[in-house]
Amino acid sequence: MNHDSKHFKSLKIALKELEPFIRNGKHLETGRPFKAMHGPRSREGLANWLICAVFNAIAGKEQLTFAAIAEEIGGDGVLVDTITKETWPTEHVIVRKDDNDKRAIETRVVEAIRQKQDKGDEQYADGKTLVVFVNAGNSSEWWPNRVAKAVPQPILFGAIWLVGLQAIENDEYHCNVIEIDAENGVGHVWRVRIAASFDKWSVSHIQ
Repeated sequence: MNHDSKHFKSLKIALKELEPFIRNGKHLETGRPFKAMHGPRSREGLANWLICAVFNAIAGKEQLTFAAIAEEIGGDGVLVDTITKETWPTEHVIVRKDDNDKRAIETRVVEAIRQKQDKGDEQYADGKTLVVFVNAGNSSEWWPNRVAKAVPQPILFGAIWLVGLQAIENDEYHCNVIEIDAENGVGHVWRVRIAASFDKWSVSHIQ
């Protein structure tokens, strides 16, 4: 799809805008949409940034960025290919920290996907990317492949990604970005390491 949108000129600029909200974990959990990020919540901006970082690492060049989305089609931000001008609207949902919920994280993630799919129909989800912000635990506590095998069918969204914080080490933020391949029952995992200076990052393929 192609939609007019105001996107960040570079991921480096976007990351510096996101920095205070990434450091403030509470804002990622509860923060409301704000103008500094052109509309989305801070967690939605971070999730879209992480997906762009992985895509660009695979492409070997900075090609994908993100922006606010046109009001007429709704959503939680849009991924923008700066070369082809193609766009992918995103819909976001969060799996929150909840000490009273004793279910497995995989179960909670699948339920979040199910609820998002049940919210609309094929027209609502068509061409959109569903992004699940997993704030309930790091990925060493759950298995993405179990999510990929249990995703409710048929899948209405064009793609499903899971993102979340893995660890903070020496003031560096390590985040996992997972592409759900429901057809093969696999979660493809990348690790994005954001430097303490928040002006550079690295991406590695985990599985």
